[in-house]
Amino acid sequence: MGVINKEALMAAVEDSMFGLGNAGFCTACGEERDGCEPDAEGYECYSCGEMKVQGAENLMMMIM
Repeated sequence: MGVINKEALMAAVEDSMFGLGNAGFCTACGEERDGCEPDAEGYECYSCGEMKVQGAENLMMMIM
């Protein structure tokens, strides 16, 4: 699993809940991707090409 910056994940969740953010994170390489629904699963990563991008809120629930 790619290393996901916890501060960036928390900021993305907050922005999704209280702002207009739609970030997701690739569980293969750790890169952040914009344009993801909060409950996204298996979106394509634009960095590594893997279909392993999770929405920020979904990913937060997975690691808690």
